[in-house]
Amino acid sequence: MRPDGAGEAGAARAFGGAGDAPPEAPGGLVLPEPLWSAVRAAYGEPGRAYHDLDHVREVLRRVDEAGRDVGWRRPREVFLAALFHDAVYAPGRRDNEARSAELAREAVARWLPGEGLDEGLIARLILLTARHGSLGPADVGEDEALFLDCDMAILGSEAAAFDAYDRAIAAEYSAVPPEVYAAGRRSFFERLLAAEHIFLSPYFRARLEARARDNLRRKLGEGA
Repeated sequence: MRPDGAGEAGAARAFGGAGDAPPEAPGGLVLPEPLWSAVRAAYGEPGRAYHDLDHVREVLRRVDEAGRDVGWRRPREVFLAALFHDAVYAPGRRDNEARSAELAREAVARWLPGEGLDEGLIARLILLTARHGSLGPADVGEDEALFLDCDMAILGSEAAAFDAYDRAIAAEYSAVPPEVYAAGRRSFFERLLAAEHIFLSPYFRARLEARARDNLRRKLGEGA
């Protein structure tokens, strides 16, 4: 998510236990250790204050939640898209999503051959995350809407969690002149608030829309 553009049983499954243990994949899919090691290395790169493994685990928790309450047509592909969606992340670059999608394709071909996975769907879901804030519900399918909302759910978190997210994004963009960063961030927040819906799926809209709007208005009032 760029600044100009970004139940207990379910949580236990998505988080996959403590430490660096891999998350539990759906549909009997087993993550090979080399694949999980590559994922950990990607999200462990220096400079990641927000787009790290904790973020991935939180998105997977949301994926698990939506899967339980709504259901996914292709749960294994959604899981892998969530796992790789920010695998390549360099603040300010416009090709992060494309490179992450390609990395996901390579990982599936190398470590998960013969699993019958739709690599094109995995890549498409990742690529759509580049368009946060510019898509409406009519622009995406049901699974796509839910997936994008899983990534954006932080906007509708409690105020303290939202503020921590906002500070972490700013830390990732610390090399950008503050006035440039602030203008981009403000533009993104204003665009989200101007949209009819922040969340693309009825599921997340009902749960998080009002709080997300409160968070965004509050930050804009503080001079975000």
